[in-house]
Amino acid sequence: MSVTEQARAPHRQRLGLPLLVLAAAQLVISLDYSIVYVALPGIGQRLGFSDPDLQWVVSAYVVTTGGFLLLGGRAADLLGRRRVFVAAALLYSASSLVGGLAREPWLLIAVRALQGIGGSLLFPATLALLTTLYEEGPVRNRALAVWGAAGAGGLCFGSLLGGVLVDAFGWPSVFLVNVPVAAAIALAGRALFPADAVRSGARRFDAAGALTATGGLTLLVFVLVHAPAAGLLSPGTLAAATASAVLLALFAVVERRSRDPLVPGRLLAHRGLIAAMGVTALFSATFSSLPYFLTLYFQRVHGYSALATGFAFLVPAVVVAVGTQAGERSVGAFGMRRMLAGGLGLGTAGAVALALALGSDRGYPVLLPGIVLLGIGQGAAWTGMWIAASSGVAPGDQGVASGLASTTLQIGGAVGLALLVAVSGGVGQASPGGALLDGIRTAFLVSAAALACGALATLTVRRSARI
Repeated sequence: MSVTEQARAPHRQRLGLPLLVLAAAQLVISLDYSIVYVALPGIGQRLGFSDPDLQWVVSAYVVTTGGFLLLGGRAADLLGRRRVFVAAALLYSASSLVGGLAREPWLLIAVRALQGIGGSLLFPATLALLTTLYEEGPVRNRALAVWGAAGAGGLCFGSLLGGVLVDAFGWPSVFLVNVPVAAAIALAGRALFPADAVRSGARRFDAAGALTATGGLTLLVFVLVHAPAAGLLSPGTLAAATASAVLLALFAVVERRSRDPLVPGRLLAHRGLIAAMGVTALFSATFSSLPYFLTLYFQRVHGYSALATGFAFLVPAVVVAVGTQAGERSVGAFGMRRMLAGGLGLGTAGAVALALALGSDRGYPVLLPGIVLLGIGQGAAWTGMWIAASSGVAPGDQGVASGLASTTLQIGGAVGLALLVAVSGGVGQASPGGALLDGIRTAFLVSAAALACGALATLTVRRSARI
């Protein structure tokens, strides 16, 4: 460690307020993914959405976030993490204001796409700031646990906050609440984070790689979201899939020839990062998709209001937050592989318990054992997978490494939700009661099987993968 680094190290460990800002940014990103679920009926009714188009209020956010994450990660490395963080938070604030005032379906979908781009810039910048401000080891692990509690809890807490806001102020409030929060995060980040270092030499930005990767990934996520409703062989699906394959193939060619590639080859050879990317994909395909089915269960099977549905997610939010802290402590006690396998194993048990507890004549307390197991497993796995993704990665590559891991998180979520909806019989808001309950139960059992396979794979992964 150089003299300069030694002087800065104690300062890094005292960064309480910056960590609070980073956690708040992650909370906003996670909340925005799930907060609109309980608002969808009101949005559809007030703005005149058709049933097929209503899904794009959620999907537009997923598609653009998944497509732009690599670009966002590399932008944070090259343009400056604080600079990208502030710009992304301001984009979030401005687009949310337009969303709250929108009165046309196309405008709301466009706003959700812009929010997705904001998220694709904000997420890797947030994670890169955290992993460079806090040195690798116990200090960074504790910081990631706090950040992880905000993110994983936000996936569940979004439904609670959305229910409260929709019940009190109507659907626009789920957008307008972001306006002051995101603006405050931008101002706090500008004031608290260290200034971006001046880069020596010319900044090389792999424009061709950025364009082909962003276009290819955006179209890929679009296909994964669009195909279940439109059909795998529909003209739109086939055209988008073909264009995605062509662009991703061009991306591979461009990267091999680029002097400063968007994704450095050394990261693709980093086994710990690759293993972490696999875990993030599995996490999003299972843990992050199940709140969709729980929302259907509460609202359609038991007739909960938006507010009651929100409160039903309060216990999962608290348990997930507890799980993130347990995960951070377990890394030191049992090692990364065992901790991740344990988190996935607890998720397996929780998903099975919930599947067995679901019923039209059963109350909320019957669900609590499964909710607790699932939530602790989710929180522990969330913290562990980001510790694994940042371990052993050079500071200058933290942004793009975060972009790679978060890209698989988004793509895994799109694939997982599409597959779970398909295997559950295409359940949705219009499904009849009996078929809906059977479909929800099937989704939980399939998720349990996937989590069990992930736990076994994590235990058997080679130690050289540093996970």
